[in-house]
Amino acid sequence: MVLASGAGTRVGASLNKVYLPLAGRRIVSWSLAAFAKVPEVGVLVLVTRPQDEELVAEVLADQCVPVEVVHGGGTRQESELNALRHLAGRIETGALDTVLLHDGARPLITPALITDVLRTAREYGGALPGLAADDIVRADGTRLPGTVVRAQTPQGFRAQPLLDAYEQAAREGFDGTDTASVMERFSTLPVHWVRGDERNFKVTYPHDLVVAGQVLSS
Repeated sequence: MVLASGAGTRVGASLNKVYLPLAGRRIVSWSLAAFAKVPEVGVLVLVTRPQDEELVAEVLADQCVPVEVVHGGGTRQESELNALRHLAGRIETGALDTVLLHDGARPLITPALITDVLRTAREYGGALPGLAADDIVRADGTRLPGTVVRAQTPQGFRAQPLLDAYEQAAREGFDGTDTASVMERFSTLPVHWVRGDERNFKVTYPHDLVVAGQVLSS
């Protein structure tokens, strides 16, 4: 599941940032292409906004595998739930065993990291890629104890518990910070940390777009 239903206004563009051009393609096209290269990925879902229809059509024409399109909701969590409901029939029959949720604004995701997250989620129930953060300090200047992880995407979970957790969150009006926070609240699945990739950063500001272009050019 690749999420592309936000606005991304901080990048300073007049359109949804995931459709900005990057090294000859739209940003989100790079994410979809990476997932398409992983043989174990059976279904690709792009979560979009209705007003981006023309841009979505352009992105889909750039893909070498079929991509299913689902309209998102008012929040990221609602968008994820819409996509999970779209897949619900296949989840309930067991045709889909694991779901990965990825931010379309992370164009430098690699097939290797996708595969690592998928296999870890299948083995343990949940997987979250991230980087150890040793530069985070409290307001008093002391460092936080233990290991703090800067979470990335895709975050992966066994499909049925994921769908169940999101439905329960909707019933209770809970809005988590990310997929893992919903699962922590409404599921007993363990979430294993997978070592992330420094290049798998989120395009948020104009400078990020420049850096991503340089990485792809090299």
